[in-house]
Amino acid sequence: MLSAANRLTDAQSYRTVIRSGRRAGSRTLVVHLVEQVDAVAPGMSTSPRVGLVVSKAVGNAVTRNRVQRRLRHLVREQLDRLPRTGALVIRALPDAAGATSAELRTDLDRCLQRALPSTEPERAT
Repeated sequence: MLSAANRLTDAQSYRTVIRSGRRAGSRTLVVHLVEQVDAVAPGMSTSPRVGLVVSKAVGNAVTRNRVQRRLRHLVREQLDRLPRTGALVIRALPDAAGATSAELRTDLDRCLQRALPSTEPERAT
C-alpha cells in the first residue's frame, strides 16, 4: 500500500500529469511523469505522488485488482528514483493482465528510465 502522502487522489491531478507529463510506454504499461508538480498545481505535497489507471479493458474486477496490487508493490520500490516534487501516473494496458510480476517490473523500470530526466550532461558534437 502506498502512503497517503504518495497517492494522487483527485481527477484534476491525474489530468494534469497525463496532459503535461513526459510519456514512456511498453507492451504492458504507459507512464506519465511530471517532474515539478508545484509549477503546474500549487499546494501539492513535497513527496513524489503516484496514481494508477487500470481500466476495464484490462479485464474483470479480479484481474484489474491483481494488476493494481502488483503495480502498487512495484512502484513503491521505485519511489526513491522519482523527483521529490514529481507525480507519476501509470496506465496499465490490456497485456498487463497476462504479464508476470517480473515482466511488469522490467517494463516499469524501462519506462521510468525513459521518462526520468537523464542525469548525464549532453555531449557536444
